[in-house]
Amino acid sequence: MAFDKDNIIDQLKDASITDLNDLVKSIEDEFGVSAAAPVAAAGAAGGDDAKKDSYDVELTESGDQKVKAIKAVREITGLGLKDAKGLVDKVPSTIKEGVSEDEANKIKETLEAVGGVVTLK
Repeated sequence: MAFDKDNIIDQLKDASITDLNDLVKSIEDEFGVSAAAPVAAAGAAGGDDAKKDSYDVELTESGDQKVKAIKAVREITGLGLKDAKGLVDKVPSTIKEGVSEDEANKIKETLEAVGGVVTLK
């Protein structure tokens, strides 16, 4: 099957951020891949002694208090109800990327307080 790469790139240039995010999620689901950068490789390149200056907060389990988890995600991210619910429903989900250690720990505490399981990457 032949496709026109230039045409696809032009379409991507005109797409909104939301459309691009939906496209990435669809591709991940369809092909069983992840667009996230390999964390292990990034850690190995920086060395074990290097202290991280930014963290990604990933919700790995929403827990049994799903409504409270959705409210917490809305507070943390500023997303609307539908988007926050989507993150909680499709765990594991990255809640915030590139945050400081203090902010990451605060977010982790907030989500764990409502029964969520959080991983800092």
